[in-house]
Amino acid sequence: MAKAIVITGRPGIGKTTIFMHAVKALRDKGYVVGGIICPEIRERGVRRGFKIVNLLTGEEEFLALKNASFNGPRVGKYVVNPRAGVFGSRAISEALERADVVAIDEVGPMELKLNDLRLSILKALSQNTKPLLLVVHYRLNDPRILGLPRDAEKYVVTLENRDLLKQKIASRILELVMEASRRR
Repeated sequence: MAKAIVITGRPGIGKTTIFMHAVKALRDKGYVVGGIICPEIRERGVRRGFKIVNLLTGEEEFLALKNASFNGPRVGKYVVNPRAGVFGSRAISEALERADVVAIDEVGPMELKLNDLRLSILKALSQNTKPLLLVVHYRLNDPRILGLPRDAEKYVVTLENRDLLKQKIASRILELVMEASRRR
């Protein structure tokens, strides 16, 4: 089973900042990072929704929006875009084929409402060749997702440790990718 780094913590604590710092550190060393990131969409300081971005290509799609015109499952006040499932699934499949590390921000309720994306996340978690960098929603209670991978290193981000974890996680994922490269 491939090693995984799991980042979790309450909303707004800095998980995505730590994730992107690690992605940049990997890229700066010449490693290919694939997968997805799901940043907020803000307009005039107000969150309107989320997009999903393919880390290999930079392509993006809406993940969920308030008052959306598309017809998809609801998570709180957001409507999840069904097209995002196929989009995210393709991004993760491309990462499994072409990247040195698979990175997913985040594994959460919106992403898991989309069956294609859910199945791709499970496939990434089940594979045994590529290191994983994951941001997992702090209240995720899906036993199938949480049971994989079994050898994950979990980091809970707090106000007190977030600056320290930024470098620690970047260094640790670099070690895991170098180990995996030597094994190939």
